[in-house]
Amino acid sequence: MNKTIVIANQKGGVGKTTTAINLAACLGVLEKKVLLIDADPQANATSGVGYDPRDIKSGLYECLIDKLSPRDIILKTESPNLSLLPAHIDLVGAELELVNQQNREFILKDLLEQIKSIYDYIIIDCAPSLGIITTNALTAANSIIIPIQCEYFALEGLGKLLNTIKIVQSRMNKDLDIEGLLLTMYDTRLRLSNQVVEEVKTHFQEMVFDTIIQRNVRLSEAPSFGRTIIMHDANSKGAINYLNLAKELIEKEY
Repeated sequence: MNKTIVIANQKGGVGKTTTAINLAACLGVLEKKVLLIDADPQANATSGVGYDPRDIKSGLYECLIDKLSPRDIILKTESPNLSLLPAHIDLVGAELELVNQQNREFILKDLLEQIKSIYDYIIIDCAPSLGIITTNALTAANSIIIPIQCEYFALEGLGKLLNTIKIVQSRMNKDLDIEGLLLTMYDTRLRLSNQVVEEVKTHFQEMVFDTIIQRNVRLSEAPSFGRTIIMHDANSKGAINYLNLAKELIEKEY
């Protein structure tokens, strides 16, 4: 079994990169072979697993534009069973450079055909946009996880994203599924958080993951050490939340 999952939402600050890094790491701890792909020019997933993007000479940009093989670029991480296809700032130029290419939405899909059999899961962290690189990720993926912040504007822009998913399904990837909506940054002390959870579950019902990611200081500070939460503090609430999410994801396959 191998599965490619995109973590996407064009709304920023909802926990996409935190989810991509820590879900990938927790799947690795659960003995799944995982590749994390950084498809965001900000390269936060790259720095979040211990690499300085300024030191990355070849990354996703070189794969998309120069047709380098991913096999030559993938890096090991300190987290068990977790590898990284990194990004650096040049990736911001790929949006423009891909505009006039034929079949530009299928470039990442073709690249992943070379390596996907090696991994149980490929997790793609996307930028907060619906540009060509995100479209490439959706075209290459089996499913999408949509993080939703437990705050007032939680559902803002979600309709636009769901519409984009429908377009990708109809034109480029009929097999793309919504894996689930993931509620993030949940604060048990706030009535608003509970209202958002209730509203999202009422609207989307079984599409919402049972696991909810709570606000957690250790989860917030882990990226500053270049470590996944499971390597930074395996006993923290954040680590337990993401381990539960990884288990829920695996159980859905069976």
